[in-house]
Amino acid sequence: MKTEDNWPIRCQIILHETQNSKWKTYNWHIEQINLQPVSSDVGMDAEIQLFRDERTDYRFNLNSHNPKLFVVLENDIEQLSLVSVTVSQSVAGSYLDGDYLVLSVDLPLAVHAWMEAYLARHGELIEHKRKKRKGAGRASQ
Repeated sequence: MKTEDNWPIRCQIILHETQNSKWKTYNWHIEQINLQPVSSDVGMDAEIQLFRDERTDYRFNLNSHNPKLFVVLENDIEQLSLVSVTVSQSVAGSYLDGDYLVLSVDLPLAVHAWMEAYLARHGELIEHKRKKRKGAGRASQ
């Protein structure tokens, strides 16, 4: 059931084969994102969850030219295992250093509106950097 900070979805992900001259390559591809999943749907259950401390990331994604939904998977060609679904580019990027596969798809308009409503209710998170004190970082004399 959808709440103000959780949205259950179902992701249908397929293995796509491409032929480049002699070689075949296989890549996982998001076929469909179902925003109103029912038990008869094909795919993996997931949940988009919004956190207050990631509001700056959400605004960055929403203000981008092409907002995205990120799906994080275990990087295994044999069996697909969903790790996370996020709308934060920095959270998705943190998985790129490990043995994970991060796929993206255009953010559905309904999710975009839901995120805007979340930001309107909880406000924008503005991060301020503090000034360094004078002489900080210099060797003592």
